[in-house]
Formats: sequence, C-alpha cells, structure tokens
Amino acid sequence: MGQEALNEHEPERPLVSAERDLIALGIAAAACILLVGTGGSLVARALEALLGEGRQPDVLLVNALLLNLALMIFGWRRYRELTREIAERRRAEERARLLANTDPLTQCLNRRAMLAATEALRQRARARGEALAYCMIDLDNFKQINDVHGHAAGDGVLVMLCQRLRDLLPSEAPLARLGGDEFAFVLPYPPQHPERIDDLVIRLFESMADPFRLPQLTVELTLSVGIAGDHDPIGAETPASDAAALMHRADMALYHAKKEGRNRFFWFDPSMEAELRFRHQLETGIRRGLARGEFVPFYEQQIDVETGALVGFEMLARWQSPQLGLVSPEIFVPIAEEIGLISELSEQLMAKAFAEAREWDESLTLAINISPVQLRDPWFAQRLLKLLVSAGFPPHRLEVEITESCLHENITLVRATLASLRNQGVRISLDDFGTGYSSLEQLRSLPFDRIKIDRNFVRELRQPGPRSPIIEAIITLGRGLDLPITAEGVEDATILESLKSLGRLKAQGYVYGQPEDGEAVRARLSAAGKLAPQAGRPPAGAAGTPGGACEATSQPRSAQS
Repeated sequence: MGQEALNEHEPERPLVSAERDLIALGIAAAACILLVGTGGSLVARALEALLGEGRQPDVLLVNALLLNLALMIFGWRRYRELTREIAERRRAEERARLLANTDPLTQCLNRRAMLAATEALRQRARARGEALAYCMIDLDNFKQINDVHGHAAGDGVLVMLCQRLRDLLPSEAPLARLGGDEFAFVLPYPPQHPERIDDLVIRLFESMADPFRLPQLTVELTLSVGIAGDHDPIGAETPASDAAALMHRADMALYHAKKEGRNRFFWFDPSMEAELRFRHQLETGIRRGLARGEFVPFYEQQIDVETGALVGFEMLARWQSPQLGLVSPEIFVPIAEEIGLISELSEQLMAKAFAEAREWDESLTLAINISPVQLRDPWFAQRLLKLLVSAGFPPHRLEVEITESCLHENITLVRATLASLRNQGVRISLDDFGTGYSSLEQLRSLPFDRIKIDRNFVRELRQPGPRSPIIEAIITLGRGLDLPITAEGVEDATILESLKSLGRLKAQGYVYGQPEDGEAVRARLSAAGKLAPQAGRPPAGAAGTPGGACEATSQPRSAQS
C-alpha cells in the first residue's frame, strides 16, 4: 500500500517515452511495405522468366528486394532488443526505487517514504470518515544490545521486532523504520473509538513480554510508544494534521513516555508541546548562560552539631538567568547532563568557588558535588587538580562528594579517580548514603573520608517517638569504619536537637540559614573574623570573634525550594 502511494503522482520517466519509440518498428514496417511494392512485380517477372515467357528481372529491383528483406530483419531485431532493454532497465529502476524508499535491513519504509504513505492513507481515511493514528515506537536501552553483544545481535532484534509488528498490524497499515531502533506505523480508526488503537498497542506490549531468542543469546527488551491522532478525543478533526505534523506530535508523545519512565505509551497532548518548548528554552539558555557566566556558586553552611561552630560550606549551583530569574539545580543540571555540558558547567562553577574560598580562613572546608557523568571521564582528576593549582586553593580543604549511583557504572575507573584525588590531599564523601546500593565492601575498600546521610532519613527525626533506626544504624556503621558523618537537610530545631543526642556530627540545612552567594558569605566571614589575612582579616587577637569560631546566628527556617 505504501509503495503504491509513492507512484500516484510520479512524473513520466524517460523509459516510458522510450517504450513508445516506433522508429525501430517503423523501419521494419517501411521495409515490409517496400517489399510488398517491389516484390509483387519482381516475383511476377521472375515466374514469367522461369516459364520462358518474359525477360530476366531487373537487377536493381532484385537488389531493392534484398535490401528490403535486410531492413525488415534489422528493424524487427532492433525492436525486440529495445523492448528487452526497456524491460531490464524498468526492473533496475524498480529495484532502485525500492532501495530509495525502504530500509534494507527490515524491508520497512524509510522516513521519507513514510511521509508520503501517511499522507495518502490519511486522505483515504478522511474520505471514508475515519481518523488516523500515527504511532511511533522506540526500544528502551537498545544501545546496550549493540555495545554488549555487537551490532549483528542488534540487527537480529530489529528484524524480529518488525516481524512481530507485521503480525499485529492489518495489511493496509504502513510500517516504517525511521532510524536506529525507532519505528512507526499509521492506522485508521473510528473517530469516536480511539481505544481500538490502545488495544492494539497493548497487544504490542504483550508481545514484547516474549524474549527475543537469537541463535547465540536471548534478549529481553521493553519499548516506549507515542501516539498522535488527527482527531481529538471527542472525535473532532484537529487543525494542521498533515503527515509531518502527526509525526512531530507522535515524537513529542514518545519523548514524554521516555521521560515518564519508559515501557509505556502516551497520546499526544498540547501540554507536551509547551513542555518541550520550555525545555528548548532551557537548553538554549544553558548554552548562552555558560558563555555569559550566568552560573554562580552559592554556599550552604556546614556546622559542628556539638559546638555550633562553622566548619565549612557546600557549594551549590545556581543559574542567574535574565529571563527566568534564579534557577535551582534540580531544573538545569539534568538537562546539562543530557546535552553534554555538565562538565563545562561544573568546572566553571568550581573555578569561581575556588577563587572565592581562597579568601576564607584556612580552617574552613569547601565541599563540591560531582556528577556521575564527570566520573566517567578518565581525565577528570587531572582537570580538577589543575583548577585547584590555577586558583591557589589547597587540596586538603576540598571535599568531593559523589553519590552511590557512581559506584555501579565503572567501579575500576571510579576507584582510580578517587585514589588519584586522595593522593593529592582531596577528601572524598559518599553523598546521599542509604538511597543507593553501595555495599559494605565498597565502603571498606574505596577511599572515603566521610558519609553524608540523605535528607529523607534526616526528616524522620522530626516525628515524635523513638529515633530513626536507620540513622542510628548509619551512625553506628560510620563509627565502626571510622568515617565521620554529615547530616543534610536539617530544617528545624526539632531535628537539630535529635542529632545532638546522636554524637558528634556535622550538619547542614535551612535551620542554619539559606544558601548564600559568594559576596554574602564573604561579608558573613568578615564580620566573624574568618577571612584569610590576605583577604582583610585582622590577625589573631585583633578585633573579631575570639577563638576564631563562627557561630551560626540565623534563626530556624522551614525548608523552601
């Protein structure tokens, strides 16, 4: 069906006119006419001569007769050869057209041909009063198949998937491979019954429960599906629903299915388009903001719970966007990771933070968070040390925080990176402890200097009753491994009082104040006498806070975004 749609408006090709070329046949026909004209009289004279009743035929007429015979044979043979050549060239042209419009691996339509096939089917469905659904399919985590088992295994999976799709789809439904592991099909349905498309997609998901059994291995995969229709849920035709628009909307619905966790399907909703526009705005803004230096470090105080003394800060990323205002990292960091800019963004922030922290008292530490993407870079440790040298910031005052998810991607590379940093004096913290899958063996063998309790566990201390058994277990584990503990997310005085009864800990959270930018931190430290001498701090014993301890003076606050 899809191929027929491609030929409906195809212009006349040169072979068609060649097939109608009657020159060769005309030569043969003219020779036949001359043969009849000259041969009639010549044969009569030849018979009379044989019977002795006349003279010999004219030699010129005999030669003309022979020439007519030769031309007739030549013209007929040339016409036969021409028709055979046209037939062969037509077959070659058909093969070339098929190659241009189909995927050579799966024999499905390709992206370009799918547009024409979709539009042709949409017009026919519209004439019959039917709606059309464009379904886009993407295999989840298919890249791992190619990476682990090779592209031959991946190709085998794609061929088997196409066969399963063909078994489910009616014969009139075009099926296309849009590229890589992305496929699409279009199907008409009654406008008031979109659930029929749902039923078919559900059967597709059920078919995926059967593993892909290849000669050398068995593969289990899931898929995500995005669907767009040219009618709304109540059966009214939507505007601007040509083939290109349907493909674009199905792609947005597919992206939404991926974002929501994969292995599911969604129909297109206009809110998805607004969400993607906002994401595009964020991507553009991140790229522009990096060039303009709009990303700045903020700092959250880290306090010794027992003494109340300020012992350091954790650097937090903030984006001072001219259009969006102050943007939190929960919004822009995941996008920066996806578009490959997290390393550049992080290094820009670290360079600013090292320069600002260099002015602090040497007793204060700086903690920075490292993305799992950065730890995949074998040169990360060298680049971080280079930033420290350029800023003149002592490595022993730096604390690098990594999450448990980093320990499961490439443990050999992570171990080498952490060891390289620790050899230069940088301390390593395991952040958000308890939310991942780190083992006791990893805690014992990897060079950690501190454990940070995730804020979700710390919040349990707000509830009345016995203390959280999870926090007590983590603290006991830290003592047994000789690893100091930091509690993050300390948001009110109730939590703080509970932590004080658990022993000597470091804590950070809104109970000590909101994160501040570098200028506000410098003013705070200057007032407390906690700036380095070269940054304007008076020597010990001069004006300032005696003993050099900076007490947390902010009033308790509730957690805010």
